[in-house]
Order: sequence, then structure tokens, then C-alpha cells
Amino acid sequence: MRDGFNKSSFAALSLVTLAGLGAHAQTAAVAAPVNQAGPQVAKGSTYTGLSSVAPRTARASGRGGAAFAMTNRTGRNEIITYRRGVRGALTRVGRVPTRGKGIGVDLDTQGGLRLARGHRFLYAANAGSDNISVFSVHGTRLRFRQKIYAGDQPTSLTVHRNLLYVLNSSVAGNGIRGFRVRENGTLRVLAGSARLLSSPIAVPGQVEFSPDGRLLVVPQKTTNVLLPPPNAIDVFRVNGDGLTTAVPKREASHGIRPFSLAFRNDSQLVVAEAFNAAPNASAVSSYRVSSAGDLNAISGSVGNNQTDSCWVVITKDDRYAFIANFGSGTISSYGLADTGRVRLLDGRAAFLGINSQPVDLDLAAGSRYLYLLLRGTGGVAAFKVQDDGCLARRGPIVTGGLPVANGASGLAVY
Repeated sequence: MRDGFNKSSFAALSLVTLAGLGAHAQTAAVAAPVNQAGPQVAKGSTYTGLSSVAPRTARASGRGGAAFAMTNRTGRNEIITYRRGVRGALTRVGRVPTRGKGIGVDLDTQGGLRLARGHRFLYAANAGSDNISVFSVHGTRLRFRQKIYAGDQPTSLTVHRNLLYVLNSSVAGNGIRGFRVRENGTLRVLAGSARLLSSPIAVPGQVEFSPDGRLLVVPQKTTNVLLPPPNAIDVFRVNGDGLTTAVPKREASHGIRPFSLAFRNDSQLVVAEAFNAAPNASAVSSYRVSSAGDLNAISGSVGNNQTDSCWVVITKDDRYAFIANFGSGTISSYGLADTGRVRLLDGRAAFLGINSQPVDLDLAAGSRYLYLLLRGTGGVAAFKVQDDGCLARRGPIVTGGLPVANGASGLAVY
């Protein structure tokens, strides 16, 4: 099991719910050097940087790109930057302060870093200082543009066109809230957008837009088991004004501890199920999602014989899904049929070491390359996605800059 503040807090909540206690009441220059503290911004205020001019579309030399990983340190959160070579390998370049704070243990969610608008902008969740940092992207360089209050412990971000929603994961008040994305990438609060999850003691794993932007989905890793169903996924409908329904639909998860999810282009949904980190018990389920937000299982809990499956991505062509297994130190690969049915290809498509603690995943270059953040060793691994879904290593694991076994979270690659 993962350690740290989040894990112990979540375990306590799980014991409460399993004990059958009742539901609680709902209650701009180029990136600054490492030693530059940057402007101080009061909670609830916005800093918009030195320029409001929209940056040019980010470019990288040749067919390469860049990768960004987040330290999530409590004293000062930072983004570690990498150059992505034309054949997929990474080279560490530098570090950029987010001007916010992390929490020192992994965010335990998917989507703490997000690229948007053709990788022109990067958004970072500062869970320890309750804000989001906004950067414009210029190759491997980041230009700080804004820091904005984002609610209590923001841990996951999702973007669709001119909307960004954040997941608040605090045990004191979980939920979602929205922002408008301006042309220059900065954020404006979407008034009246804050919503609670279906259970005030739920521990959420991610917030994610459906491909058409009409739904927001939040899996609950733990929840109030007295509320049906006992394993739940919340679905919010998004209205034309960007606001969601006041109360989410509480849909059933086929498996235990739905952790994270990814949509196919046809809006079919794939969910990683951790099964409370029981040894070799993890699985994946797929769902058909209606326009009203109903989830209908297609493949239910297809096992991979691994432990603590938590993060999931789907290739651009909708053929393959890759799962990061925290407890096993592995990646699992699944094949996806047009019907949405899921079949296991290889439970150990890649093994990074039993103490590697793989967390966030991302795909780049039309899904030709897969990247994996390793919390345990403070590294990032690169793979080529073969035509048959197999993985081939691309260069050595790149270490340095990230903390080792101390909470690195969030990965975004283009």
C-alpha cells in the first residue's frame, strides 16, 4: 500500500464507512531560475504575469517535443522539464517553480498536470497551497502566466475547449469547480460552478470530461457504503453555460475501488480498478456511456494479475489501454474492440522494479510513445508502442530533479 498522509487518511475513512456508520452531513519572462521566489499572491487572488498577449503555438525542433513532471514538494512545488527526442527518449533539461506548494505525498489522483490547446498551455495543481499554476509552453521552456485559487486541495484537472474543471480532494470537502480559459491560457472563475460529490466522505481519483464535453466523471476510490451503490462513479452533466447539474448521478462501478478512467473517442469509458490493493487482484472495466450519464458495463473487471492498478491511458486510435500498477511496479496492456470489449494482452507488459511505484502515464506523438512517472525512484521511463500493443524501452530511465519515494505526481508529454 502507498504510504503518506493521503493513504492513512483514506484508510481511516474506509474503516468508518465499512463499520456502517451513517452518512455525514454535506456540509512573464521565460521560466524563472530555481532560486527565484516569484510574486506572492494572497489566497483567493489572481496573478496574471507580465503579459496578456497570447503566445504562439509551442514548437519543438524536428518531430520531438517535451515532457513535464511535478515534484509536489511541500516547500516549493516545481516542474521538471525534459526534451523528447525524435525517437522518444527523454533528456532532462531543467526545473521551473510553480510558485505554489505540493503536499509531499503523491496526489493519488490522475491529471495533476494537464497540457491544453495543442500543448500551448500547461496547468499544474498545487494541492498544498490550494491553487492552479498556468504556464505557456515554448518547446521545453515554460513561461509563468498565472496562479489562481482553486478550492481545498486541488489534485486533478481536466480541460475541454474553453472550460477547465478541477477536483478538490480534501477530506473536509470534496467536489469540483470550474473556470473559463481565456485566449492567452489564463483562467477566470466560473461563478456558481462549485459542486459536491454524491458522498461528502468520498475519496475521489480523478475528474475527466467526456470527449464531447457534455459530461464530467469522477470515480470514487472509497465512499459511504451505506449509499447505493457501494462502489460508485459520479457523473455530472455539463450545460451550455459551462455549469454542471447541481447533484451528480451516482453510477455503479463494476469493480472495487475505481481509481482512474479514460475515454475512447466514441465516449466508451475504461476504468482502472485497484481492488483495495489486494495482491494480484486489480482489473479494468469498460462502459457504454449514455448522453444522460448512465454507465452500462461492457466488460466487467477484466483482471491483470497485478496489484494496485491505478492510472490508465488509451491510445489515440482507441486500440490499446495501458495501466500503471503501483504495487507491482508494472504496466499492463489491454486490447480494446470496436464494441468496447476489453481483453488483457499482457499483465506485465513492462516491469520497472518492485520499488519503482509507477504512477502517472501519458502518451505522445500520436500515441507512438508512452511515458511513465516512477514515484519510488524519482524517474521517468519512455516506451515505444508497437503495432501489436507491446512496449519497447526508449532510452534509460531519466532520474534527477524529482524526489525519490516522496510524492512526485503529475506527468504531461507532447
